[in-house]
Amino acid sequence: MSDELGVDLPPGVGVDTPVFVISVAATLAGMHPQTLRQYDRIGLVSPGRSSGRGRRYSARDILVLREVARLSQQDGINLSGIKRILELEAQVDALRARITELYAELDATHAETARREAQVHASYRRDLVPFTPAGEIAPWRAQRRNRP
Repeated sequence: MSDELGVDLPPGVGVDTPVFVISVAATLAGMHPQTLRQYDRIGLVSPGRSSGRGRRYSARDILVLREVARLSQQDGINLSGIKRILELEAQVDALRARITELYAELDATHAETARREAQVHASYRRDLVPFTPAGEIAPWRAQRRNRP
């Protein structure tokens, strides 16, 4: 992330940690601070807040700001369209995360089913049906009873 941003983050600071004041964030995003305030008002980028209510931007916020600029300047998309694109991308990310969770749950269910199946097979009474050592079932033969 720091390579994409062009700034090395201090140790222990994550990409979602709000650390940049608005002037630094504006410089890193290549925008004017007033543009960042406008984007915050319309909900394009919602930075964290300090205890004094000042805006604090994360590295991820800077990347989103750069993407907003690219979509606006290079692709000619208006801010309303950009907001919708960002919402849809967030929704896709959430759905991908949910799919990953469901696959993990499915794998766990398969493993539990296999374990239970093996447990059931292990509980079979082998004395009820004669079998050969090769695992083949021996044909049943009626025993003759001696009748008086």
